Amino acid sequence: MIRHMDEGIGRILDRLERRDAAERTLVIFTSDNGGERFSDQWPLSGKKNDLLEGGIRVPLIARWPQRVPAGRVTAQAAISMDWAATLLEAADVPQHPGYPPDGVSLLRILEGAEPFERELFWRMKLRDQRAMRAGSWKYLSIEGNEFLYDLSRDARERANLAKREPARLAALRERYAAWAAEMPAIPDDAVAEKLYTAKDMAQPSG
Repeated sequence: MIRHMDEGIGRILDRLERRDAAERTLVIFTSDNGGERFSDQWPLSGKKNDLLEGGIRVPLIARWPQRVPAGRVTAQAAISMDWAATLLEAADVPQHPGYPPDGVSLLRILEGAEPFERELFWRMKLRDQRAMRAGSWKYLSIEGNEFLYDLSRDARERANLAKREPARLAALRERYAAWAAEMPAIPDDAVAEKLYTAKDMAQPSG
């Protein structure tokens, strides 16, 4: 699969070069979720079907020689829904006033701006998982068990700070609840096909 992806991406970039469009074309390489069960997510914990970092973080490479500096790395927290707003701004197309995007434009970040802080939210019916990111802090709930992590010091999610930071835990829980109240309910008959059982999935430490 990796070989075919490499060859396919190479053909796309080659075609852009031959059409003299490579310099003015934004090319994005990313994924929709963390690694599958055979993936090595080190040093992160978790994988696909987890809201641990190994199931949330994905690769991202953006190439646009005219506007994106080469070789730059950013710590900006982003989510897939940001790409609609980003591509609209990159194409200089106004957003539809009746359909506001769920994400925000990352164009200024791609062009070299400093990262900005934001809140991000996730939910998953499988194991009743909930997660929220606020700056470097992450609120996580799995099957009713709550966790609080400082990802700037603990990207592997090994030190649960819920009991040491009860006020912060309560604040993030409250922010998550406010966000969830604005979302449509997950249908009772929503199902997900699992290729492995709970005992095979990563468990956050207590």
